[in-house]
Amino acid sequence: MPDLDFPLPARQKPKPKMPFVLIASYITDWLCIAAAGAIGTILGNVTPNKRPFLLEDPNISFPFTEHETVDTMTLLLCVAALPIVVILFVTLVFVPGPTVPAGTPKALIWKRKLWELHIGWLGLAFSLCSAWFITSGMKNLFGKPRPDMLSRCKPDIDNMRDYIVGGFSFASDGRLVSAAICQSTDKSILDDGFRSYPSGHSSSAAAGLIYLSFFLASKFAVVIPFMAPGSYTTDSSAMSSFPSRMPNAGNRKVYEPVHSVSSQAVDDISAPDDPAVSKQIAEHSTAVFAVRKQAAAPPLYLLLLTALPFFGSIFIASSRWFDFRHHGFDILFGFMIGLICAWFAFRYYHLPISQGAGWAWAPRSSDKAFWAGVGSYSYATDKKHWIRRSAEEGAQAGQAPAVAHLATVRDIPTNAADTFPQ
Repeated sequence: MPDLDFPLPARQKPKPKMPFVLIASYITDWLCIAAAGAIGTILGNVTPNKRPFLLEDPNISFPFTEHETVDTMTLLLCVAALPIVVILFVTLVFVPGPTVPAGTPKALIWKRKLWELHIGWLGLAFSLCSAWFITSGMKNLFGKPRPDMLSRCKPDIDNMRDYIVGGFSFASDGRLVSAAICQSTDKSILDDGFRSYPSGHSSSAAAGLIYLSFFLASKFAVVIPFMAPGSYTTDSSAMSSFPSRMPNAGNRKVYEPVHSVSSQAVDDISAPDDPAVSKQIAEHSTAVFAVRKQAAAPPLYLLLLTALPFFGSIFIASSRWFDFRHHGFDILFGFMIGLICAWFAFRYYHLPISQGAGWAWAPRSSDKAFWAGVGSYSYATDKKHWIRRSAEEGAQAGQAPAVAHLATVRDIPTNAADTFPQ
């Protein structure tokens, strides 16, 4: 075997504390999210554009609802406070779960709990603030009248009939008028009458509550049953009624990973030497050989529990329709903004629901806390583990180039996430 011209990564002892630079990088994440939320709040108080309108338009002639079904304070409790409490409860009670080996230090378990809690809250804040920032900016740019805009406007029209709750009994021959026709003395109510598109309640409801649904589905393993890509087989017996009773069902060859002596990385597979291990793997292989045993549907009560936040977001969005605060398209588009923000925020900080076993991504590497640079493989691996001498450099130095397959992803150091949490 030719000599290697680069040092293989060696296992390091876990560091007792998270480096300050890494803590600072996540504080920066929180500051960026807070800045987005603050800017969204400022944009929400800016005078919006006021699109000209038709006084005879029935779509803006609905009455003004004094008491909303879901007011702003109730919305904040539902989309922010409730998810915060639920994430706290689920993390403290159900994380890290039953797979913790016996004898694991309690300090390590609490580190994992706190990390999962931190990431759960960070993703929630990211989802809510990004949706709020996008929605607030769009509202003032478009300046679309709300369904109750004429009730807010109080246009200057003589001889208005009594008891009219929508529309006006006059003819304007189809000409548009500007917002200057409005006689309302409450500037805030009038300005808010031109913030119909998109719906802020809908986007916030989706951003907070659908994110919570994603979080619960991840922690409780609520996923549509599927076959892993590596489980597909051309053996027709896997589709039979009882594959374990087919001929040679118990004589399948089994294999185990073989680790590199130097790097502890998996380099190949081979039949195990220990008969007990061989028997155990064979029994497992026979059990999962049948296609129908690759997965199973989660309990329906868990599916219902996971879907409850989603149903809540639907109710909040629909309330904007029967409260005459938004048009249908405004509600749908706002909900889509929140849905996209919720999905992106969850996937940004969490593993896929169907593949991640309910975990959040581990912390960044301390030397990539703020910057990774071009050519970096991952923010989770130290830079020193991926510095390799190229074949050209080796040739110039008169040394043999490194073996190609050792520079592949199988050389990922096993201590890449040892910093915190384990």
